[in-house]
Amino acid sequence: MAKKVKSPQGISVILPAYNEEKNIQQMVCDCLAYLRKLGDDYEVIVVNDGSQDKTLALAKKIAQRSSHVNVVNHAQNLGYGQALKNGFQAARYDYVFFTDADRQFRLNALDVMFPIAKTQVVDLVIGYRLKRQDKFLRKLLSWGYNILADLLFDLNVKDIDCAFKLFRKDIFKKIKIESTSFFFNTEILAKARFFKFNIIEVGVPHFPRTAGKSTVRFKHIPLTIKELLRIRKSMNKLRSKRVR
Repeated sequence: MAKKVKSPQGISVILPAYNEEKNIQQMVCDCLAYLRKLGDDYEVIVVNDGSQDKTLALAKKIAQRSSHVNVVNHAQNLGYGQALKNGFQAARYDYVFFTDADRQFRLNALDVMFPIAKTQVVDLVIGYRLKRQDKFLRKLLSWGYNILADLLFDLNVKDIDCAFKLFRKDIFKKIKIESTSFFFNTEILAKARFFKFNIIEVGVPHFPRTAGKSTVRFKHIPLTIKELLRIRKSMNKLRSKRVR
């Protein structure tokens, strides 16, 4: 019999979702099926970020059936980072975990993360995709972005934007996230390094997207550079305050 893995002091799972009507129901059901094996201290928070399809209606339908599911709704699209921030603010438990609603990850990869997170010296357990199942363009853009972000912030991680991360909730007492976009990952890792939080990386399986579309495009490159420079400026302000 497989050993039962317990979650550390309860867990809030955050699912940011934008136009994921073809994935959201099964994703939430997958989460509940996994989490109920851990005990009663868990919740799934779906953050609907201004979807123009049936994502919100489907998420609310599931929430009506399960007391472990909550829905945070943005009437307009506020961005990936803002969806995560609002999800974290709504979280009730000591640990917060987020992944995307596109079902490219499986929650049983948390079996490896939980024992690591339960040690008191670990603040963030972050995944990296063992064999990324995305199209060539997205992998190319991600490769270039990882190099640039690492040069600017010395992050020293394998996969900055891997959407499979587990945090101690109390790190947000120090880390204040400004980004409302996909740069959330870069900013939180840069500030976690600055405050010397302990980060552990874990390889996680990655699966092809079977429904919906990625929103990453070449046209986002100018915004990427602009946002990275903004984060760098924010980090410089933190350093100047520490010097004083």
